[in-house]
Amino acid sequence: YWMARMMEAGDEPRFIARRMCIFASEDVGNADPMGLVLATSAAQACEFIGMPEARIILAHAATYLASAPKSNASYLAIGEALEDVRTKKTVAVPGPLRDGGSRGKEIGRGIGYQYPHDFPGGYVAQEYGVPLGTYYRPTDRGKEAEIKERLEALRPDDPSPSSTTET
Repeated sequence: YWMARMMEAGDEPRFIARRMCIFASEDVGNADPMGLVLATSAAQACEFIGMPEARIILAHAATYLASAPKSNASYLAIGEALEDVRTKKTVAVPGPLRDGGSRGKEIGRGIGYQYPHDFPGGYVAQEYGVPLGTYYRPTDRGKEAEIKERLEALRPDDPSPSSTTET
């Protein structure tokens, strides 16, 4: 209904599609990561289809997004991280994560880095500078429930700051 009102009022399909892309990340998020893919595809399709048929594409995207499980955990995470970057003491990049290319290793950068793909499951617990779960706290909705389960399985048994990692 509200999208139809926007169309009838003369809002451009590009504007409506842009709002859907934002909604797909801000409100649907990782609960259904395909929401952003669909919204982006709809925006692109509207560009080369044009009205009046673009209304069908927009309806397709709108009904998908409206029906999708919702999570704003990523949106909240970046807000918290940006606030910390702006207001707190800067966290140093751990030595192993620093660029060791060119002559970096000669000055101690990148030494000790463990390549996650060399480990079972493509993950290795190493110092990432910020404890796991500092910002992104997945919900139990949709695909995000699987993400939450995986992150919980990666948590070390020892909860001390020196043993935690940030993915």
